[in-house]
Amino acid sequence: MLETKDLILNKAKFSDWKDMYANVWRHPETARYMMWSITTSESDAKARILKTIEFQKSHDTYLVYEKEGGTSIGFAGVEKVEPFVYQEAGICLGPDYVGKGFGTQILACLMQYCKEMFDAKEFIYSSRDENLASRKLAESFGFTVFSVIPETDCKDGHPYHMLRYRREL
Repeated sequence: MLETKDLILNKAKFSDWKDMYANVWRHPETARYMMWSITTSESDAKARILKTIEFQKSHDTYLVYEKEGGTSIGFAGVEKVEPFVYQEAGICLGPDYVGKGFGTQILACLMQYCKEMFDAKEFIYSSRDENLASRKLAESFGFTVFSVIPETDCKDGHPYHMLRYRREL
């Protein structure tokens, strides 16, 4: 479990399906810059939470919960790229939770976690060029672009550039 001022990052439980469906997975605007498609039914959300639980057993990924009330509002994680280099493995918040400083808290928490737990020396952050909020978050932490990769969205086929940022820890 990881903790910030307002949030807790923890492994998913089956009962989280309802909040994740209501707050995150069913919203097209949330999936817009992600590699996944929306979930369109409660039964699909129940199946998705089971897949999430299984995935989290072998990956350093978490659901994001509000401390006050315990509502699940997103997900985040990290992964090792090479010795002493880690990257975020996605940071996602439901539309009602964007613009409240939660992304800042999550990114700071993930970087601190990698530094303390794995002695990480560098952290990598990725953002689509069209995701202005994500780009601003990276820049606010002093990340600098080191790679621009042309990509094609697997959901709708539109082209974009993936910006890869890095920062020493």
